Amino acid sequence: MWIVTAAAAVAAALGAASFQATAAATGAPPEPPRGAYVALGDSYTAGPGVPVQRPDTGICARSGANYPALVAQAVQPTEFRDVSCSGAVTGNVTGPMFGVPPQVDALSADTTLVTLGIGGNDAGFAPSVATCVVLSLLDQDGAPCAAHFTGDGVDRLAQAVDDVGPKVGAVLTEVRRRAPRATVLLVGYPSLLPESKADCAVFQPIAAGDVPYLRSLNQRLNQVLADQAAAAGAVFVDTFTSSEGHDGCQAPGVRFVEGVLGAEGAAPVHPNAAGMRDMADQVLAALDAPAR
Repeated sequence: MWIVTAAAAVAAALGAASFQATAAATGAPPEPPRGAYVALGDSYTAGPGVPVQRPDTGICARSGANYPALVAQAVQPTEFRDVSCSGAVTGNVTGPMFGVPPQVDALSADTTLVTLGIGGNDAGFAPSVATCVVLSLLDQDGAPCAAHFTGDGVDRLAQAVDDVGPKVGAVLTEVRRRAPRATVLLVGYPSLLPESKADCAVFQPIAAGDVPYLRSLNQRLNQVLADQAAAAGAVFVDTFTSSEGHDGCQAPGVRFVEGVLGAEGAAPVHPNAAGMRDMADQVLAALDAPAR
């Protein structure tokens, strides 16, 4: 996806300043110097329900086959620490979460690669989808969810998505402060729904008019994240494009994200093993590293 230049050696020697200069000049980061890799994020990083779950992760429900684990297998860092945690919001990256230490505590001056996947829980996606499911039972053909969240010309859910931006920006600032030499990749969210309910291969309890509404919010959040990455000198990793046609409305074996109903091998509305492999591939492409 991106081309790595000889500036990789410069970045290794000069650290973050060289990294940012090269990124500005080429539109792409150099390959990070080989060193410690730290993965931060929420459940879309941790991989709840994706086999095989790591027994030592408690409430964080990390999978040994989530995308950070697959990336680590490919790039072979000198040290790998995955501190992602299901249910995390931006405040849990920089602060504690039910006794779990702040995720940024895993960073140090020796960290050379960071992946971060965060923002969906700040936007309230999980409870919002639950609301949409309930409302669809009363109106399968309309857009009851969009109507519920919109009033007086204001889309409260869209506003919640926009409000994620400064929070993610603050996390990126703290990541850079703690790991000044690191190449930082902000990983976006995959495609959760198709353009139309007519494109669903299996039934999902989302009203026809709310499928494009929720899809637009999925895209809006990714744009918010991309803007924050650009402002912070980080690299945004697009996982939406590669997952098109593999959303939660598709049949088993095709979908990268499980649906509300019939989830197999992952938590509902979360990436499955195939989705994690695709997300890992997009991260590796951003690093111009060999695929797993």
